[in-house]
Amino acid sequence: MEDLHRASAAGVRAPSLHNSQPWRFRLTGGAIEILADPSRSVPVVDHDGWATRIACGAATYNARLALAAAGRPATVRLHPSPGVIARLALLGLRPPTEAERELYAAIPRRHSNRGPFWPDPVPSGIRARLIAAAGDEGGWLDLLVGTTALTGFAEIARSADRVLRRDSAYQQALASLREAVPIAAGAPLPEPSDLLPQRLFNDRRRADGQDYEPEPLIGIVGSPGDLPVDQTVAGQALQRVLLTAVAAGLETSMISQPIEVPAARGQLRRSLGRSGFPQIVVRFGYGTPGVPTPRREPAEVVRDFGPGTAGSDGPAGTEGAGAESEA
Repeated sequence: MEDLHRASAAGVRAPSLHNSQPWRFRLTGGAIEILADPSRSVPVVDHDGWATRIACGAATYNARLALAAAGRPATVRLHPSPGVIARLALLGLRPPTEAERELYAAIPRRHSNRGPFWPDPVPSGIRARLIAAAGDEGGWLDLLVGTTALTGFAEIARSADRVLRRDSAYQQALASLREAVPIAAGAPLPEPSDLLPQRLFNDRRRADGQDYEPEPLIGIVGSPGDLPVDQTVAGQALQRVLLTAVAAGLETSMISQPIEVPAARGQLRRSLGRSGFPQIVVRFGYGTPGVPTPRREPAEVVRDFGPGTAGSDGPAGTEGAGAESEA
């Protein structure tokens, strides 16, 4: 069971919208079950459970990776029963690959960096690795190339941000979550000339005349479909992309406004000119390491029912068609 506890602790390090950490882990019968935690959900922010499924998918990937790095690969079933987002069952013994060890080592180093990145471009070889990482998990990553694509995305993102800023219930919910993101981990206050919108997690102003980031590298992580199981798959793809970026020396942060506003999401989907559904936006670059956000202790989110014991405390979660994979 030590490997299962270690994998659950890795799952806790996954990203989540506004650091909400909407998951629980149930250890039962030699397996890990990852469940949505309704007490951590903020319906006005995540009204249909999309963000919870993305976060639980990312936690699933971390847990899978931790088991594989320990030489205990697992079979993964997504949405196997009501309330269960994923079930990871141990397969046997297998030495970890070098890639698995490298990505596992990146888990504690991954956190959102909301500060401005340096102008250094991301090499084409690393870009190709990021795209492949998403594809390996059944998702896709489109990196925006050229001023026209970037400007078009920025317009969509700013428009979505304006919609959310005008929603008083949304802003109240966002304010209630600000303690989850320390001031030191927030970006400087936005300026009218900024290309991309920023959440107001900070009260610092930057130097006059200093552009935040004129040409960021933006990527959209998506999935072929948009069912609950597709969103969980996208969460796994997102986390593999983020860890691949960290292993390559990149900093990352996420932009969710264009996904949270349905009209903006539809506009973004049409602008990409491809099949599938955008699920989250990622900003990549080189920069000064950011500040990690706090995490709940594993003891708060892990229930251990022992070997051969079925748990019975599953919260209401998200249902979807089953899917299986191996790591």
